[in-house]
Amino acid sequence: MAKINSGKLLMGLFLLISGIAPALAQQNVQFTQYIFNSLSVNPAYAGYKEEWFAQMALRKQWSGIKDAPQTGQVSIDGILDSEKKRMGLGLQLAADKLGPQLSNSAYLNYSYRLQLNSEDTKRLSFGLGAGVTQNSVDASRLSAINGSDQYLPKGGTTDIVPDIRFGAYYYSPKFYMGLSIMDALSSASKVSATSDPNTIQPVKHMRHLYLISGLLFDLDNQIKLRPSILYKEDFKGPSSVDLNAMLIFNDRFWVGAGYRTGAKLWEKEYQEGQGITSANSFSGIVQFYINENLRLGYSYDYSTSSLREVESGSHEITLGLTIPRKAYRILSPRFF
Repeated sequence: MAKINSGKLLMGLFLLISGIAPALAQQNVQFTQYIFNSLSVNPAYAGYKEEWFAQMALRKQWSGIKDAPQTGQVSIDGILDSEKKRMGLGLQLAADKLGPQLSNSAYLNYSYRLQLNSEDTKRLSFGLGAGVTQNSVDASRLSAINGSDQYLPKGGTTDIVPDIRFGAYYYSPKFYMGLSIMDALSSASKVSATSDPNTIQPVKHMRHLYLISGLLFDLDNQIKLRPSILYKEDFKGPSSVDLNAMLIFNDRFWVGAGYRTGAKLWEKEYQEGQGITSANSFSGIVQFYINENLRLGYSYDYSTSSLREVESGSHEITLGLTIPRKAYRILSPRFF
């Protein structure tokens, strides 16, 4: 196999994506346990585990607050050609509820995976995802403070949004890095339920930029350390950084913590007259393997903002199932 200069490929790709990055915004649901399955933030991750992997994730945000966000997601991904393992495929279904607003989405993700060394321990993937999101508002759950409101629709509104996403993902046994653009078409959405410009409309999702990276260290024969970072840029609202560190015992039990905070790289219009704190939350994360193919994860987020006075934290549960193929073996364990 001809050798591929991975450094040049990575630099060229990241410059290409960075060149089309302006005018992004951040509104997407963020799972604390994205570190166990990064398909939710990068379509190029599809097929990384080189086995078919299914996951269910449930998140309850800000427990104790009525109508706080609740999110559910199921996904499955794997490789299409078991011999050369060049093509990955992934499907995601998600539902997110916030008060009277409901969002349902479905995405199909495809990745093309380039082998970078003869041992097949390093690969660079390019990903493309396509899907549709239905955003709706139930007007029956809205009420005017002072009498009636002429702008409240009688039934509600529905927004059907086609969408695409792009990504790149590089990994080796000890390092990974990914860059992705999500919601590339969402800003062009149209409200289909009514033509009245004065009626309430579902929230429009804008484009997002995600950068993920992580390392793996061997502390001894049975313990590994896996630090990671997720940077989320919106260019209009607050930027955000997730810092995580996981200890892995005997390759089966994971325990760690995370810190989510704002990142103020430059002044933005939303900051005028606002006193938004930069610290968002701390999290505790655990994952353990019930058996070789079934894993269970749990995380708890503790808010450091003023919300902590009225809510009792956020809970998230994941359940993952690996569907191994006996026709081949994985050359190196998957920790990313």
